[in-house]
Amino acid sequence: MNGNKSISVPSPSKQRLQKYRSITDILNTANSVVVDYDYDDYNDAVCDQCGSGDRDNQLLLCDKCDKAYHMTCLRPIVVRVPIGHWFCPACSDHPPAVKSFTQTKIFDFFKIKKCTASAVKRISPQDSRKRRRRIVHHKKRRRLLPFTPSEDTERRLEQMGSLASALTSLNMEYSDDLTYSFDMAPRRANLAAYEKGGMQVLSKEDTETLEYCSAMLKRGECPPLLVIFDSCEGYTVQADGPIKDMTLITEYVGDVDYIKNREHDDCDSMMTLLLASNPAKSLVICPDKRGNIARFINGINNFTPESKKKQNLKCVRYSVNGECRVLLVATRDIAKGERLYYDYNGYEHEYPTHHFI
Repeated sequence: MNGNKSISVPSPSKQRLQKYRSITDILNTANSVVVDYDYDDYNDAVCDQCGSGDRDNQLLLCDKCDKAYHMTCLRPIVVRVPIGHWFCPACSDHPPAVKSFTQTKIFDFFKIKKCTASAVKRISPQDSRKRRRRIVHHKKRRRLLPFTPSEDTERRLEQMGSLASALTSLNMEYSDDLTYSFDMAPRRANLAAYEKGGMQVLSKEDTETLEYCSAMLKRGECPPLLVIFDSCEGYTVQADGPIKDMTLITEYVGDVDYIKNREHDDCDSMMTLLLASNPAKSLVICPDKRGNIARFINGINNFTPESKKKQNLKCVRYSVNGECRVLLVATRDIAKGERLYYDYNGYEHEYPTHHFI
């Protein structure tokens, strides 16, 4: 090296000063940008459905065609202001295309083991009724009954196919269990002991019924239900066979998360799982990525007597082996072709159901 020349190396602090500028300096030298909003275009917006510009706080503007719609004029009704982009029915692909599924695809979709295909035919409804009678007479105060699958195997495949099609249209995965993801609430957070005021415990016999229904689903024996699309209500569920009073229809499942993390979530199907004495420990079920047929069972408008008459299910939270679970149970005999409804509201809050059909 040149012995007569010394090289000056800046210190780390000087290097940082040379590399970065302060935010104050940047703001002082930055050019100003003026955004000119033409509010007149939006002040004159009227609902494309009813022609009225009233209740502008309920008007949704389509991000594709710029047409406006009242949330209550849409079918199905939009209960909450959507987060992010929103497209009107004409610009979105409604009604959704019905995707057909082969038996193999149905088995794969619901994770039914192929070796149990014969079991779907081997286990008859008579066997199910014998099991039902044995459970029911085991204890007089028996409340829950297992569902009775349709006798025809092809009919059951059609029922499962309708659910698979609906879940696929919403980009959802099928799950019949509560899901605990690493970035949400852990399973150890779901303790019924945290429930404010306590939670009713599911009896041993009712727990057996829950496990029996779960085993039937794994064999490909589903409740007699069809998921259909209605232009007013969206996806909805109807009975594809008679259902007895106090029959366990399904468990409400999905991703489990803390309520505090979902305060601004626009998912319209969240379900309370745990109301803890410490609000920070309260949990909610979010069936926006994973779920089952409970995702498509609609709520009633509990502000009108006519709508209340439609209710044929109840939603009950139980402690099952120390964990909180949510079950949907028939509150009366349900006829084939009848749609299923329950009341979204519990004692903890008042869900805005006055816009429901």
